[in-house]
Amino acid sequence: MDLYEGLSEPVRKAWERSLTNGRAAMSRRRLLGAGLAVAGAGALTSCGIPAATGTQSGVKTDDLSDKDKSLIFSNWQLYIDTSDDEKHMPTLEAFEKHYGIKVKYTDDITDNVEFFAKIKPQLAAGQSTGRDLVVLTDWMAGRMIRLGWAQTLDPQYLPHAYTNLEQRFRNPDWDPGRAHSYPWAGIATVVAYNSKVLKGKKVSSVSQLLDDPDLKGRVAMLSEMRDTVGMTLLDMGKKPESFSADDFDAALARVQKAVDNKQIRQFTGNEYTDGLASGNIAACLAWAGDLVQLRADNPEIEFVIPKAGYLTSTDNMLIPAKATHRKNAELLMDWYYRPEIAAELAAWVNYITPCTGVKEELLKIDKDVANNPLIIPDAAMTAGAHAFRSLSSTEETTFESKFAKLIGA
Repeated sequence: MDLYEGLSEPVRKAWERSLTNGRAAMSRRRLLGAGLAVAGAGALTSCGIPAATGTQSGVKTDDLSDKDKSLIFSNWQLYIDTSDDEKHMPTLEAFEKHYGIKVKYTDDITDNVEFFAKIKPQLAAGQSTGRDLVVLTDWMAGRMIRLGWAQTLDPQYLPHAYTNLEQRFRNPDWDPGRAHSYPWAGIATVVAYNSKVLKGKKVSSVSQLLDDPDLKGRVAMLSEMRDTVGMTLLDMGKKPESFSADDFDAALARVQKAVDNKQIRQFTGNEYTDGLASGNIAACLAWAGDLVQLRADNPEIEFVIPKAGYLTSTDNMLIPAKATHRKNAELLMDWYYRPEIAAELAAWVNYITPCTGVKEELLKIDKDVANNPLIIPDAAMTAGAHAFRSLSSTEETTFESKFAKLIGA
């Protein structure tokens, strides 16, 4: 497939520049602190993806895709490949040319909770949100599915997605069989440190973050509950996939002790990036996508996958209930599971790609990116991945409240 076929000269040149000049200066996570033939539906259903029923919560949803070649896509900021002049999104414009579908792309998601609050009234009233495709982090995507506010996908329009989805992303407990969602990108939470500030000392575990006197007052943990608690659970020998309420409280108590001892300097969103680069923070929990970019400018920034493992999560594409361009949205979801398209996206956003076959394509773009385990995980990194289990509504309220009290939110 010629990705440039049918593109205007300005868009073609913009894409060529993006392939040779690097990628966006900031990642989506850094904003959180503020040619395969179409397979039949029956064939894919037998592989674990149920066929769509055309209904959601018993209400018929009309699909206008065949009459109206358009869709509205809401995503996080700085989470798609963009030309140097920021006027073009090459992979998205190639999709428009290929299918004749016009995409209205908005980067209006900056926080899962805030965005959910924005669309909840329409969803609760059985009305359209005005969006055909949204990207939400796994726990929030799970909430949407649990409430019946995400449409069931039709496999016949997702042949690349089903075939090329990495095995480890196929069966999350919040969306078994990926009946309602497909990952946009994977997120890894690891340990990072400034080797220059620590004068060669290595930091390799959450235990060091919480207990090492050499790090006292210079440690940052994340303000995202699942990341901080999940990594602490792993360090304590507990599995984030199956922990109990008592395990959660024990992990929280361990972090609380480090707060009381003034071991922890702060709980942060993306703010740790500036502190880690300047040396004000010596070591911290960090998101892998940030580290790819930080290390490009600050080679003294190091990262480690703890022996206990690391936390993984995903940002996911799903179609809200009552969205009226489901087929068009499914075609767009499937577009980003063509390896050549997924490679360009990964080269730009620097997060884990959930699509197989991308490394070979990335080697044509950027060998460093292709060989970076934070973007294309190697066997060792894949083996160390753990996902934070889904929470019931009661657990979600209780655990979030306890964590907010701990971090002073």
